[in-house]
Amino acid sequence: MTDQVQENATALDALKLAAGVVILAAGIAGFYLLVDLPIWLRWIIVLAALIAGALVSLQSYQGKTFWQFVQSSRVELRKVVWPSTQETWQVTLVVFVMILVLGLFFWGVDTLLGFLTKWLTGRGG
Repeated sequence: MTDQVQENATALDALKLAAGVVILAAGIAGFYLLVDLPIWLRWIIVLAALIAGALVSLQSYQGKTFWQFVQSSRVELRKVVWPSTQETWQVTLVVFVMILVLGLFFWGVDTLLGFLTKWLTGRGG
């Protein structure tokens, strides 16, 4: 027995996605229509609709592709080498120093260009 791999979305997949959206919309509508219920119960209805809609949508081709993306992203995230606290502080200090230096530089350029513009137009004080 061979497993067939689906290569693209079908009409059934679109129906699954639409069903997921309808389930979520029904949960949100229930939140606003069932105003006699306690607020915590209305939120549980929305959460249940969100979970049910997601489970139905994940059965589609697009949902399976999205879930593969999430899983591979988690694998790649584990490969990241995060900087130490010392490296983070050093980089932060370098950024602040560069902001200060560039701020002073652009202030100087702005002042010089303002002075030259006033001098060239004869409006200097």
